[in-house]
Amino acid sequence: MNKQKFTLILALLFSVSTIAQEKINWMSFEEAVAATQKNPKKIFIDVYTDWCGWCKRLDATTFKDPELVKYMNEKYYAVKLDAETQDTINFAGTAYVNPNPGVKRSTHQLAYSILNGQMSYPTVVIWYEGNNVHPIPGFRQADELMIYLKYYGENAYKTMTFEDFQKSLNKPLNKGQ
Repeated sequence: MNKQKFTLILALLFSVSTIAQEKINWMSFEEAVAATQKNPKKIFIDVYTDWCGWCKRLDATTFKDPELVKYMNEKYYAVKLDAETQDTINFAGTAYVNPNPGVKRSTHQLAYSILNGQMSYPTVVIWYEGNNVHPIPGFRQADELMIYLKYYGENAYKTMTFEDFQKSLNKPLNKGQ
């Protein structure tokens, strides 16, 4: 009897921990672009570096929020892009590379392009219709980032300014945009 109770408790703990650990479905940039051609969604890009402490905090906190994870997986294709990667990334007939792969902290051309040369980590980018990008620099708590995700995810950007959308939610940002 005690063995059955122990087995049942272990099974419950395992199922609860599995449910609690839902994760963002990260993919490569090329995979996200291909996926949008089959099933159109916006692309969310986390531009990070291995040495960035705030990038690690974003992973450990914001990207673990269950509401954010669920919304991100429903509305976006999520990409983690190491701004210093040495990989070649092909997009729209162009091969983007890191021009100085042997140099410490050398920036990849795709990261430079989508951040409009404003190299700040972490920066998340919402990539939407027509190859438009909206970089959001700096660490963001989940509730702050959700405002941006919903603004683009619900297509509110087509009918109102970000400020009006933010007011409609009654959720001011703590850090500005």
